[in-house]
Amino acid sequence: MHSQTDRKAAPSLIYLVEDEDSIRELVLYTLDNSGLDAKGFAEGKSFWQAMEEKQPDLVLLDIMLPGEDGLSILKKLRSSKFARLPVIMLTAKGSEYDKVSGLDGGADDYIAKPFGLMELKARVKALLRRTQPGNQEEFRLGDLRVNIPRHTVTSGSGEISLTIKEFDLLVYLLRNEDSVLSREQLLQQVWGYDFTGETRTVDTHILTLRSKLGPAGAFVKTVRGLGYKIGEGE
Repeated sequence: MHSQTDRKAAPSLIYLVEDEDSIRELVLYTLDNSGLDAKGFAEGKSFWQAMEEKQPDLVLLDIMLPGEDGLSILKKLRSSKFARLPVIMLTAKGSEYDKVSGLDGGADDYIAKPFGLMELKARVKALLRRTQPGNQEEFRLGDLRVNIPRHTVTSGSGEISLTIKEFDLLVYLLRNEDSVLSREQLLQQVWGYDFTGETRTVDTHILTLRSKLGPAGAFVKTVRGLGYKIGEGE
């Protein structure tokens, strides 16, 4: 009983990788004063050392870093034991390439610099809410099993490792089984924001999701000219 209470009381741990000292200190101060436990790193090496000691609940990751850049760190995270870790990318102002590259690379969200600290805090807390265990709920489709609170996906071939965003996408499709969902709907509901003109991000995630699901990927269907749906029927 005591251990459960302690876990609930402990603040979420946030890692920030940002090489600009003034930005890093300001963000850390803001997060610490919002009931979160935030730690900062100026480059990838110290970040990776900390990751091996303690895994955070969320990572804020700048793209432009000395040495190993943010997109390289993101790619390494998504292909490691930290694949499901929520990540928000910090991108250069108006950089469409950085934004799309981050989302396609498995980032859960992005914030363009310069950003408002209130917006940053809101985005961090929103993503933490989405990635915390929810109600006891499990979906079954054929031999595909998706357990929400445990954040597990299994099929006949065993457990399947998905990123947070791939998991959210799969769950949203399952919550709307047999309903056709447009790319715009998926962007708004799964990513949480209106990424106008960025439906390629949805297509990329659908392709990756199908591939990871193996034979169960056949349940995810393209409806030409409309969007996607999931189900056993045509």
